[in-house]
Amino acid sequence: MPGWLDKIKASNLIIKLTHWEYWPFGFVQFPIFFYYPWLSLRARSLTFFSGSNPGIVMGGMFGESKFEVLQKLPPPIVPRTILIKQPCSVETILKTLQDQQFSFPVIFKPDLGERGFMVKKIFTREDIQRYVTHLKYDFLVQEFVDLPMEFGVFYQRLPTEKNGQVTSIVLKEMLYVVGNGSSTFQELILRNDRAKLQWEVLKLTYQNELDYIIPTGEKREIVSIGNHCLGTKFINANFLISKELTISFDNISKQIEGFYFGRFDLRCKDFEDLKQGKVKVLELNGSGAEPSHIYDPAFSLWVAMKTLIQHWKTIFEISMQNKMLGYQFISLKDAIDYYHNFRRKVK
Repeated sequence: MPGWLDKIKASNLIIKLTHWEYWPFGFVQFPIFFYYPWLSLRARSLTFFSGSNPGIVMGGMFGESKFEVLQKLPPPIVPRTILIKQPCSVETILKTLQDQQFSFPVIFKPDLGERGFMVKKIFTREDIQRYVTHLKYDFLVQEFVDLPMEFGVFYQRLPTEKNGQVTSIVLKEMLYVVGNGSSTFQELILRNDRAKLQWEVLKLTYQNELDYIIPTGEKREIVSIGNHCLGTKFINANFLISKELTISFDNISKQIEGFYFGRFDLRCKDFEDLKQGKVKVLELNGSGAEPSHIYDPAFSLWVAMKTLIQHWKTIFEISMQNKMLGYQFISLKDAIDYYHNFRRKVK
């Protein structure tokens, strides 16, 4: 009986049921289904969110070009990034990488993408072949930023105010296992709840290494892409918010035309470099982004929902101020057309 109960407790279903961070998007966003219509009524527009970042299509709610957004940032803080237009052959991609002096590994990611979809670390020609076989639309090639710490830093500024503020910092702990000198790589994966949930992908990725016994104390990173959907642990790092850090991100954000609200996904060497703005920004996400610190396992669902309500309140306030300053919200028809075009491209 105990063995049977242990198996149930260790099942993927129970792991997901007992940790709300894994629940479907709609559960966490449930209060917004009621709050958004109220804000739309007040704004007299269902597309008021488009005013949160006038410099980004749709305010960054969905479908914006990652490449176009990165081009708006100060060049020193952006990794070398190029856009590959599809259709494109593997040979052409390899020649482009050579001409642009990229070296493996590199990061491939869709130009239009959400929640870490098809973000891959590429090592070989075969990796490129598999990628272009599965992804049929434009994608980015980005140099791999070999810095040890990855964060998501959320910034907001009211258009009528001189300075903004950092409201959320999440530290991303990549998925890893630690060897004990006797267990195989596969056994270590299946004993780790986060890794176990990624098993269907990991067993293919590491199919030739699953029987390897990792030495005692050796830490093995098994996913190097900092996305929650890929097993990354999100840790609330709001304790790092300081006056100096806010000034640093104020200076960065004010150089981005039409940007007031969003999350910088970045890498840096250490806490001190983060505070000073010495970072490499992998992506900048607008109003469609979330304050990801709420996905810390220690965070309660109730507090997370309250945070998201405040999040949407700020989107509304920034958008209304931009409207007062002359910005016209995108029409509902144009928004619908844009959405359909976006969905058509990513099919």
